Amino acid sequence: MILWNTQQAGSLLYFWSLILRFDIISIFPDFFRDAFEYGIIRRAKAAGLIEIKAHDLRRWTSDKHHMVDDRPFGGGDGMVLKPEPVFAAVEELTGASSRSAVSSRTRVVLLSPQGKVLTQAVAEGFAKDADHVVLICGRYEGVDERVVDELITDEVSIGDYVLSGGEPAAIVLADAVVRLIPGALGSETSALNESFSAGLLDCPHYTRPPEFRGLRVPEVLLGGNHAEIARWREEAALEKTKRNRPDLLEKRS
Repeated sequence: MILWNTQQAGSLLYFWSLILRFDIISIFPDFFRDAFEYGIIRRAKAAGLIEIKAHDLRRWTSDKHHMVDDRPFGGGDGMVLKPEPVFAAVEELTGASSRSAVSSRTRVVLLSPQGKVLTQAVAEGFAKDADHVVLICGRYEGVDERVVDELITDEVSIGDYVLSGGEPAAIVLADAVVRLIPGALGSETSALNESFSAGLLDCPHYTRPPEFRGLRVPEVLLGGNHAEIARWREEAALEKTKRNRPDLLEKRS
């Protein structure tokens, strides 16, 4: 657990005062049928903190076969998502026909291997700056670059690997953002004390029994001295970060 002071918590709570709406554009909207019906996201929906809706990109096609893709100019493998249905979808969902025209609190996001990597800081940015997030799930070889040039406010990747489509990434991004909304978690400070929130991994956690198969919980956690517990957690978080993610320490002063 990384400790935050009350001033930090108060400033973060200011970020979230409106219902956060997610619109997901996909050629497989049924992919999301049950994805948001569990755990934290389900509770957030029930509490009226968020709205999530998946849309079929084919709804914005105009031909009888509802074609959303075509072969790439210049040749090569695979297919590319056409610009027309994507533009039409974003225009209907946001009321804007270009990136410069969307509301300052609307983010139009393309899930793509070419995007910036999703981090806790990126998730906090969405929670702070947006009350409407449109998630476009890439497929095949990607989308026509004119979509990126004219519509996209953020291009996001969940890691340095390639998925069959952006649908799993959309779920990951939504989950990472929703859990930052006050009321979504059991405690207002839970999200502030997790891995990456202060640039470190979380510290180890233990629960009952105090001894299991000869393995004991660190004595400091059983003693009730909160100052010593806080110090131990900070040191344990540093040690775990050094062992598993030393690259995070290189970014800290």
